[in-house]
Amino acid sequence: MSAAFKAFLNSPVGPKTTHFWGPVSNWGIILASVADTKKPPEMISGNMTGVLCVYSALFVRFAWMVRPRNYFLMVTHSCNECVQLYQLSRWARAHGLLGKKKEPEAQ
Repeated sequence: MSAAFKAFLNSPVGPKTTHFWGPVSNWGIILASVADTKKPPEMISGNMTGVLCVYSALFVRFAWMVRPRNYFLMVTHSCNECVQLYQLSRWARAHGLLGKKKEPEAQ
């Protein structure tokens, strides 16, 4: 085994720790969200998507502040934040919360 691979295996954020497997499992949320972008926006839950946005934003900060700093977790939640914000914008557009407001036409 190479020294670099051995160092990775035994590092504080390597595959023998939850610092590694937590972010790996979170990719399931991201992949499911990406798959949901093909569905109609009427099926999106605005409440749940908003909660996932807050959750990911908090965990991006947590991953930055925790020691040892967990870049893998930070990238995972940053990706999730991007996908959830896109989904939230789709939901908001579908409910008329984004975009131009149409004024009634004078007759």
